[in-house]
Amino acid sequence: MGRSDYPESHLYRLRHSASHVMAQAVLEMFPEGKLAIGPAIEDGFYYDFDLPRSLNPDDLVAIERRMREIIAADYKFVRREITPDEARRIFANQPYKLELIEGLVSGNLDEDGEASGGGEATVTLTTYRHDNFEDLCRGPHLESTGQINPDGIKLLRVAGAYWRGDERNPMLQRIYGTAWETAEELAAYLKRLAEAEKRDHRRLGTQLDLFSIHPDQLGGGLILWHPKGALIRHLIEDFCKREHLANGYDLVYSPHIGRSALWETSGHLSYYRENMYAPMEIEGQQYYLKPMNCPFHILIYKSALRSYRDLPLRFAEWGTVYRYERSGVLHGLLRVRGFTQDDAHHFCRPDQMPAEIDFVLNFSLYLLRSFGFEEFSAYLSTRPGERKAVGAIEQWHAAEKALEDALKRTGIPYEIDEGGGAFYGPKIDLKVKDALNREWQLTTIQFDFNLPERFDLTYMGEDGQPHRPYMVHRALLGSMERFFGILIEHYGGAFPVWLAPIQALLIPIADRHLDFARQVAAQMKSAGLRAEVDAGSDRMANKIRKAQEQKIPYMLVVGDREVEAGTVAVRLRSGQDLGPKPVNELIAMIQAAIAAKSTV
Repeated sequence: MGRSDYPESHLYRLRHSASHVMAQAVLEMFPEGKLAIGPAIEDGFYYDFDLPRSLNPDDLVAIERRMREIIAADYKFVRREITPDEARRIFANQPYKLELIEGLVSGNLDEDGEASGGGEATVTLTTYRHDNFEDLCRGPHLESTGQINPDGIKLLRVAGAYWRGDERNPMLQRIYGTAWETAEELAAYLKRLAEAEKRDHRRLGTQLDLFSIHPDQLGGGLILWHPKGALIRHLIEDFCKREHLANGYDLVYSPHIGRSALWETSGHLSYYRENMYAPMEIEGQQYYLKPMNCPFHILIYKSALRSYRDLPLRFAEWGTVYRYERSGVLHGLLRVRGFTQDDAHHFCRPDQMPAEIDFVLNFSLYLLRSFGFEEFSAYLSTRPGERKAVGAIEQWHAAEKALEDALKRTGIPYEIDEGGGAFYGPKIDLKVKDALNREWQLTTIQFDFNLPERFDLTYMGEDGQPHRPYMVHRALLGSMERFFGILIEHYGGAFPVWLAPIQALLIPIADRHLDFARQVAAQMKSAGLRAEVDAGSDRMANKIRKAQEQKIPYMLVVGDREVEAGTVAVRLRSGQDLGPKPVNELIAMIQAAIAAKSTV
């Protein structure tokens, strides 16, 4: 199910209806409680409340029990159209609803409390009522509460959430729940949740000593990469950079700051300032931490006269950028404030554009497949209809056609998000499915008709006249931080052999076997493998258990028989015992697994 058809689905109606039933149960428990918003979301629903005390697990049990009673009563969901004045009377004691009403009337908010940018005022509002509970809501809902399967609902947890996502606003309590059509679907979902919890990158990051976050000392959303995590990042970047160089990219580097004049020209200070950090003053000039790399790559392009013969140019950089994210949305590696993008910008002639899009899309699929992702889908966002779009409509149509034609040639499923493009160009968002069948948006391929105009980019055509190049932004893995978090969860920390920080651990049974273990480790290191020796005093079984907890692909046990035969007893992290193997044979086996990017 795509994002466009979910609101029309039965599952959406089911979950939206369940959120209203939950809100009724909560207000019955806390009559003085204040309602915020309660939408259906992917895999469930939530509702935000301002309550006189913090909720506890026993409260969720009681709320869920009351929800089942409301469901059993089979109350009809009744839709009403009301005027703003009627809405103000109905929700007179609900300040958050009153704020929503005023925002809807003014056109500054949508029904989910999100800023809408102003526009035509809403003069008719809708509510949905069941039993004695009425909520400001656009719907849709089921016909009655009895259509909710009581065996398919579950309240999951309580979390803090700022009203409208702004830390300057009150902190509310958000109850998350899920609802499914059958008990079997609920059980399967809860099983997936349990597996996802085991794979949570924050838990595994600590267990495997990959990274850490220190909000109280370093600051929220800033990542410290530990040696093992840094090694994996190096291996990812090294592989990607070699592939970029082999595919016609030039690597570039740019500073972390730039003068305000640069960001004024690019338009970031006008359109993106709220996501940028406060400026620093240097010799009377204001400098900003960069939120994006594109203006720097444009300056590199402009540093020389470009001919039509020079194009296409592909500038790639693993550039660290800094963007302000509210503390409430920070989430491990997945939502941070400082991150490194695998960023690139393509500059090409209009006639080269279709081939360039084909190239970058297929290059992206190749890289993602190299990391073990096999299932893809895409969204094509097209020219916004109501807002003014930069660039001639012919450019937009040509770019949209090139993007869609490239998607068709790949054969991957895609949806068109009509009018969903930014004002400066259409784009493709590429999603992958991980081992738990979850979708993650990684690659973005974005046309830009705006910056070439702002920076007056040109190339000398075959006719001797200056022409405007096309510019394409693209990030394939997205950011190293987020990609690493996704990769941890995809593999559950058991990285493919080529990415494992320790590929093989030598485990001597007794101290007399240490010398031979060290000789084998040295031989493996000479062959380019990452091997270590566990010289601790633990028993062999404990050493094996610890190695399995650390997700080390190969555990090589060394005892008297192995020393005498010049072999090692090979165990895999899966628990499989491969028995004794000669060292040279083992090295060849591991090298083959690395070449195949095997998970073992």
